[in-house]
Amino acid sequence: MTGPAPASNDRQYAVCNTCTIMLVALCYERVRWFRVLREPLLLGMRVLSRWHRIDPRNFRVRTESCYGCIRFMKESLKEKSYVARRVNDLINPMFNRIRDSIVTEEEIAEAKRLAREATHPPE
Repeated sequence: MTGPAPASNDRQYAVCNTCTIMLVALCYERVRWFRVLREPLLLGMRVLSRWHRIDPRNFRVRTESCYGCIRFMKESLKEKSYVARRVNDLINPMFNRIRDSIVTEEEIAEAKRLAREATHPPE
């Protein structure tokens, strides 16, 4: 795709504030149609990422469960692509409302805690 990843010393650790992997897994378990809503959006991000030569596996992460997470791809896309920024600005608020209506506030809080522990440097 983009050739070899940069030397690990040249890359910064990815930082995340909410564990998307956890919340999406819960949504997929609870609501069948959520996959139909999310997968086309994910495909669009993957196509744009390939176009912009973004590989989420190139981000350094502190935990194995974060490796390849689309969160890092999405953030890179927003930096590099006007189209991705516009689509995100239009769709993300609605998508988050739908996702948040499926999971509980406690689960969202847990996803935030997991993300902080997994990606933020220890203090």
